Amino acid sequence: MDNTDSLPRDAQSILELAARSMFELFASASEGMLLVDRQARVVWVNEQYKRFLPALGFERVEDFVGHPVASVVQNTQMHHVLESGKPILIDLLTNRAGTFVVSRIPLRDGAGEVIGALGIVLFDHAETSLQPLVGKFALLQRDLDDARRELASQRISQQKSERGGLRQSRYTFASFVGSSPAAVEVKRQARRAAQTASPVLLLGETGTGKELLAHAIHASSARAASPFISLNIAAVPDTLLEAEFFGVAPGAYTGADRKGREGKFRLAHGGTLFLDEIGDMPLALQAKLLRALQEGEIEPLGSNKLLSFDARVIAATSRDLAQLVRQGEFREDLFYRLNVLPIRVPPLRERRADMAALVEVLGEDMALRNGVQPPELSTEALELLMAQVWRGNIRELRNVLEQATMRSDSHRIEAAHLAAVLREAGVEQVASLAAATVAPTPSTLVVPTLLPLTQQLAALERQAIAAAMAQASGNKAAAARLLGISRATLYGRLAENV
Repeated sequence: MDNTDSLPRDAQSILELAARSMFELFASASEGMLLVDRQARVVWVNEQYKRFLPALGFERVEDFVGHPVASVVQNTQMHHVLESGKPILIDLLTNRAGTFVVSRIPLRDGAGEVIGALGIVLFDHAETSLQPLVGKFALLQRDLDDARRELASQRISQQKSERGGLRQSRYTFASFVGSSPAAVEVKRQARRAAQTASPVLLLGETGTGKELLAHAIHASSARAASPFISLNIAAVPDTLLEAEFFGVAPGAYTGADRKGREGKFRLAHGGTLFLDEIGDMPLALQAKLLRALQEGEIEPLGSNKLLSFDARVIAATSRDLAQLVRQGEFREDLFYRLNVLPIRVPPLRERRADMAALVEVLGEDMALRNGVQPPELSTEALELLMAQVWRGNIRELRNVLEQATMRSDSHRIEAAHLAAVLREAGVEQVASLAAATVAPTPSTLVVPTLLPLTQQLAALERQAIAAAMAQASGNKAAAARLLGISRATLYGRLAENV
């Protein structure tokens, strides 16, 4: 029996009015709402929620409403609310549309029976509005993914012994460390790509993590239990590339293996073929690669027999393929064949907010590999790292951290020590900041031009914002994405500098 039956009539009216007012408030002020019935089917979404549907894979509301919520919203917990009858007032939900702060509330009839549930999206940019909470969530998610990866590794190892020689991916999306807007966006795009079988083209500078993302896409795809085969085109001589791709028939040429040799396409059958540095492929081989991708067949060297294959191709390059096409160095038809799902992997300088997390993860990895204590960076040292250009991106960052750790007598790294490592390693530094952190010598004492570190950082920030605004032609949203910050943060910085 509903306990409101014992209340005076005016009290019941107030409760009903409060319920309607709260519903209307959430419907208008929240980022989105949906209702499910007692069978956990979606029965209604408000206007705000409809903007998430394309990212979830639905073009029309009719294709979303009426279906079980678990089949249309990944990682939903609405069915648990229906089963337990208990609300989940604050939670983080991550799916194809992004990471959200949500509430889930059971709905009851007059007899107190659960007849449905209400889901409310409180924030749709959790990575910026709740950065500390999201950071903790990301660490927990990474631990969970690591555990899942270990279980998968054990399962695949058993399959490997049974089937012989199965290669597997080594990373998941949790391995791509970072909760900055730029990092969250690239992982969102990569997760969506993992749900398809189309070719993926990873674009980005060297050391940004393109190969890691290729592994993660494979590990999250329907082909995860099948081989992941990689080939770095830049590392193989042109004369051997065709054999690496397509294999060699028995006795095809003098010195060839009498049993023949399978190429990477056949080894990747049923799984994923990762072609790194695709921009370095010679023109003569590009036509054969295009034909293989179009026909799903290859012809080993020295053979007249066509062999079919089924491999999902992920390509990566640090070069500008569109420019290579214009210069006649890369086939236009092959470019369009590969450029189905392009994903730009941001450089480290666009992910400065991830620096602390990256340093922590890289430090822990170095500690495990070398049996030493993880390095601890002072605030000034971390600020110095954040100010660097990082032409080699995360690979370069790892190298600098390893040098600083191995050359230090203490596990705590100060800015002066780090600046010396940067200088001797030939890393391009922000000159004023590096100079401010190096202990003065007799030659520098006579140059009293240094400003306080905070002022130099502020000046550096103004320069970065000005450069981003110029590159984005004054578009603040685009400039914010280049800088890896929210639009609100950019507006605040611009207001401070007026």
